[in-house]
Amino acid sequence: MTDHYDVIVIGSGAGGGTLTHALAPTGARILLLERGGWLPREPENWSPAAVWADGRYRNSGQWTDLETGEPFTPKQHYYVGGNTKVYGAILFRMRERDFGPVQHVDGVSPAWPLAYADLEPYYTRAEQLYQVHGERGVDPTDPPSAAPYPAPPISHEPRIAQLRADLAAAGMHPFELPNGILIDEARPHLSACVRCATCDGFPCLVNGKADAQTVCVEPALRYPNVTLLTGARVTRLETASSGRAVERVVVMRDGVREEYSADLVVLAAGAINSAALLLQSASPRHPEGLGNSSGLVGRNLMLHNNSSLIAFSKIPNPTRFQKTLGINDFYFGDPGGDFPYPLGAMQMLGKSDAVLIGFDVPEAPDPAELARHSMDFWLTTEDLPRATNQVAVDRDGHIGLRYRPTNLAAHEELRRRFVGLLDAMQCRQDVLENYSYRGGRLGISGVAHQNGTARFGTDPRSSALDLNCRMHDLGNLYVADSSFFVSSSAVNPTLTIIANALRVADHLAERLGRSVPATPAAALAAT
Repeated sequence: MTDHYDVIVIGSGAGGGTLTHALAPTGARILLLERGGWLPREPENWSPAAVWADGRYRNSGQWTDLETGEPFTPKQHYYVGGNTKVYGAILFRMRERDFGPVQHVDGVSPAWPLAYADLEPYYTRAEQLYQVHGERGVDPTDPPSAAPYPAPPISHEPRIAQLRADLAAAGMHPFELPNGILIDEARPHLSACVRCATCDGFPCLVNGKADAQTVCVEPALRYPNVTLLTGARVTRLETASSGRAVERVVVMRDGVREEYSADLVVLAAGAINSAALLLQSASPRHPEGLGNSSGLVGRNLMLHNNSSLIAFSKIPNPTRFQKTLGINDFYFGDPGGDFPYPLGAMQMLGKSDAVLIGFDVPEAPDPAELARHSMDFWLTTEDLPRATNQVAVDRDGHIGLRYRPTNLAAHEELRRRFVGLLDAMQCRQDVLENYSYRGGRLGISGVAHQNGTARFGTDPRSSALDLNCRMHDLGNLYVADSSFFVSSSAVNPTLTIIANALRVADHLAERLGRSVPATPAAALAAT
């Protein structure tokens, strides 16, 4: 028997959770399907050994590297809230220039079919919903905005404040990171965040992180028209005989096949899993995969070139919450240097402790002493969309990735610029590649920034989705995760996913003949 809804949303992360939250007040009957369950709240949430050494919350299973044939465990999490349960909560807007063509060392990053101005109102709404802390205009690449950040920047602890001053003295323009942490430094007795040292990459025991579960799914479930099913793995989307609309959403739950239907279906399982489900849903009407007449579903996978580096301060670094500072001076290149192409972004990471240092330097006589001086950084360089970088599935639905990075020369140059700042930062010249904690230069398993597997556009021959993120080939199927990206930029993709989900939600509400109530920022902060 098939249960019918107005909207079915597949996936409860940044895309699906946000879209559900936006549509909940319309009264539309919504079914939210989440493959995982609720991430348990337990002391181990804050344990580096449990999170990193034991992989306590890793539940993705294994995928296959199609270049080597080797299995690997991706940094993918299936829980209510998706990967936002363990994300670092840095919520950048893409830079205004990122929406146009950008020349890189390995080619041109293509222009988007929409301009920054088209997304700007949704970026503002996204920042209000996720209560982003920050300050406009300090970052030299900061795009224009119609409103200030809804919350003030998170303060730097003393060693990071000194780092900021040292970088400024060296001619850099350090800035306070746009941070989705639910902290109230003016009223600490009311603050959800307690400024712990286990935030970046960890679940939050006290719900102090603006993840999709906390700020979107739980408030949405207060509406009687919203239903959440956990442990609901969608295995197939089946169409009507015409092949032009999704008629059934097939779910396996507790080993039992269930079927659901809706006027509108929104796929938001993440760029890799969404592409895999579309490919797995091939049929005589869609022999190359559902909605894949363009041949682009699963192709143009982008992951970013990311490196996790540990520098060692010449003076102790007792910082607890370290992820407050960024540097974008080299984002679009270095006008005074000899490398004319964009390099990317630098930002602080969560603070390594003795356990984490011990993973990477097991021979160290005193990991705790190293940890007392560690300063952790994240470097990101844009990678380019390549049709040969793709998602594939076998008959059993097992996921394989074929991926070769681009712009590695730019990433190495960014790393060189970072090392060149070590003296100014009062750090030693040796830098540790943080392999165990976050993977050094993340390879194929580093899928947290996945995007681009079903790009949007105006031409069905060169895009899988239209400008509203509806599949060109199907009248009622939308994709509202990072699959729609045309290029990856060099900033964290989450805020763009959230902003676009709000944009798609407005379109869906209009299509359903319902209105999305305007919610003031004060009400959002209370949710």
